[in-house]
Amino acid sequence: MAHLASRRTRALTLPVGLALTASLGFLPGTASAAPGKAPTATVRMDGPKLSYVVNTRVGLGTVKQVKQAIAKAGGTVVTSYDRIGVIVVHSQNPDFGPAIRKSWGVQSAGATRTNPIVPQATKDIGVAQPLTAAQAEAASAKATAGQDELEPLQWDLPAIKADKAHQKSLGSSKVTVGVIDTGVDDTHPDLAPNFDRKASVNCVSGAPDTTDGAWRPAANESDHGTHVAGTIAAAKNGTGVTGVAPGVKVSGIKVSNPDGFFYTEAVVCGFVWAAEHGVDVTNNSYYTDPWLFNCKNDPDQGALVEAVTRATRYAEGRGVVNVAAAGNSDHDLALRAIEDTTSPNDSTTVTRTVDPRLCPDIPTMLPGVVTVSATGAKGLKSSYSNYGLGVIDVAAPGGDSTVYQTPEAPATSGLILSTLPGGKFGYKAGTSMASPHVAGVAALIKSTHPYASPAVVKALLTHQADATACGAPYDIDGDGTVDAVCQGGKSYNGFYGAGVVDALDAVRR
Repeated sequence: MAHLASRRTRALTLPVGLALTASLGFLPGTASAAPGKAPTATVRMDGPKLSYVVNTRVGLGTVKQVKQAIAKAGGTVVTSYDRIGVIVVHSQNPDFGPAIRKSWGVQSAGATRTNPIVPQATKDIGVAQPLTAAQAEAASAKATAGQDELEPLQWDLPAIKADKAHQKSLGSSKVTVGVIDTGVDDTHPDLAPNFDRKASVNCVSGAPDTTDGAWRPAANESDHGTHVAGTIAAAKNGTGVTGVAPGVKVSGIKVSNPDGFFYTEAVVCGFVWAAEHGVDVTNNSYYTDPWLFNCKNDPDQGALVEAVTRATRYAEGRGVVNVAAAGNSDHDLALRAIEDTTSPNDSTTVTRTVDPRLCPDIPTMLPGVVTVSATGAKGLKSSYSNYGLGVIDVAAPGGDSTVYQTPEAPATSGLILSTLPGGKFGYKAGTSMASPHVAGVAALIKSTHPYASPAVVKALLTHQADATACGAPYDIDGDGTVDAVCQGGKSYNGFYGAGVVDALDAVRR
């Protein structure tokens, strides 16, 4: 299969009980206390330095007391999101988690990783296929009046009627889509005209860093976020590619560390930042590391689910529509038993069977989040795309290998063409690429209906989507074996949800 985005990023658990847990212990040899006084406990600080989220009852008094308990348990507060009761903590106490969970006011707490806070091996999150000079020349020659020069290669735009939508509206510059991802190169000529500096930030540490350019990917970091940003809002300026909503603003909210990990503290920071800085739509083309699925009955993983849930709900409560990629593992997310062989991905992985109802993929399976599956150039579910009746809300072009789905001419690739750092362009595929199409359409809806609540925008997304039936048995490789089973009717099913999003309907009043 040609350079599809990997399963890691929507690019995309240890068994319950194998997460980092222990009982509170004290070092031997502690000096005896004076008669009548309780012995003084010595907190162990000989473990690896880990990051934690501590979820508290919301309230200033509660948060203050919990912070005191964190210090007594050997933790250092990195930042605190008091409005949602989530505190980010570092500690080298190997017993910090069990200790802080016993503290008054703490509802849950968990380690956000299984390895110390040191660089890990870089994760593959989808290698781009560069646009060739021949492809660029051919596209430019075929571009018609009103088209950007590379638009003839973007089969995905007419697939959702974005080309027709642009004749009516490009979207409003008062609408901002936050790309919660690996960073965005705002210096790209196709992104610079639409970039929202005030809504951009680096959240990798869990605390917002607004240093100028902190939201950009470094030279050795992933181009993923820049590609996503171009699909949403690359300017319609006569050159390069065209975004789904080329008149709206886009911001970079960097949450992936240099090694490609999207840890909980960064993701929480990203959603809270979006909520408080005028972002209307967020795009989330990733899963929260290190667990592909997070089991709520595990003390660590359950705390991560709670923290991200609080953050997404807070954002939605502040008017943000959250859109997320379904994932690239060809899983039926409606099944009650899925084999996970990739978690935790920052240390030694193990094989376990999980029930997604109890062990959701976050943020894509959280309540209120719009979950997006991917389609290829022939309009079929992409070979890699996750699916599931009751899980998928809508579908959008994510690309597929031409072995499975070949576009009509003049497009030369079955993948999605978009922006890359350094003023470049290239192809990628994945539900990572499908999700920003939906974020772009949501931005067009918000442009058309500026006072619409997130609930209304999401209702319009599904109501306006082009219903797509399951069709013939899904044998994408033509070998006579059904590769995935689609359940449901034309109006709503496990492959396409309510259907493929429609950009033209989004701009109709």
